[in-house]
Amino acid sequence: MKKLEISEPKFGINLNFYFFLKHLVKTKLTTNQTNAILDICHLNNWEQTVEAIYIEVEKLKGKKKSEFLTVINRINNADYLRLFVFSLRLYSIKDLLLAEAKLKQSLISDSMRKLPPLSLEYDRLSLLNPYSTRVNGALLALVFFENLEVNNTQFISQLAMDYLQSLSDDARYLQSIGVEPNQIFMLVFNESMNQSIISDSGINYEDRIYSVLLRDVGLEKNDIQKTHDVNDASTEFDFWFQLEGRSYGIGAKKTLRERYKQFIKTSLTSNIDVMIEITIGLDLNKAKAETIRNHGTYIFLADEVYDEFEYCSEMEGVFPTSQLNRKTLLLLT
Repeated sequence: MKKLEISEPKFGINLNFYFFLKHLVKTKLTTNQTNAILDICHLNNWEQTVEAIYIEVEKLKGKKKSEFLTVINRINNADYLRLFVFSLRLYSIKDLLLAEAKLKQSLISDSMRKLPPLSLEYDRLSLLNPYSTRVNGALLALVFFENLEVNNTQFISQLAMDYLQSLSDDARYLQSIGVEPNQIFMLVFNESMNQSIISDSGINYEDRIYSVLLRDVGLEKNDIQKTHDVNDASTEFDFWFQLEGRSYGIGAKKTLRERYKQFIKTSLTSNIDVMIEITIGLDLNKAKAETIRNHGTYIFLADEVYDEFEYCSEMEGVFPTSQLNRKTLLLLT
């Protein structure tokens, strides 16, 4: 374990690097505010520079000012001033890297729009897509810092080359005193990407079914309810609606597990006209399908799975989700 020890100076400066980045993100400085502070960070004497920064920070208000004071209060020598400047510059380009990272997610989203929303391929991409930003971001950050380390500033626009040259100089110097730019930056960058994943995450399986019911079946939003069966409260219909005088109850789960058995008892007591199970179908087999159909419940599953197994097309009452439309539903008895 002795080989895994990290020296106190190395730990300390990287901890402060993370502290700087973390609180700079909290300040939510505008581009103009960031540039105004960077403009005064070129004085020869680090103490004079810190004093000038304090004066500039007095122009800020509220939480922004408080967070920034928390940062500059930790600048107690020339190296930490350089670390602060490096952190502020990274803060100013963080959103640029994030935008580049999200581009991959946008490209996958574009390809998903061309697929049926209840298909297996759409579901596969919907699971991977949120992580594409995180993976692409991590790889972009790695390439970014690798270029900085070797003083290569040719990988971005000419306009930014002078800025990156200074960033590269700082990165190489700070590495010489123990700073690990890529690893520590990724801690903060990952948090930003995670927030982006949450805010940009795709719609879930039930939402996709809901959109099909509106678009392909022609229902209105007010027509659809989520409710329990009147005669069997243990059964919950994810979607309940009426269509031309008949009632429909749908159970919608990507994987069946044991849920498919919930309709067995319900089928004997419910007054509902049509019961349907919608699923991706990866864990559906012939025995389960027969059990579901023997109790009067119809099955809709992803087209790819339907096409793969011969029993699906041979069994009455089993449909691909591409046929989940008004015409099909009205044929169900």
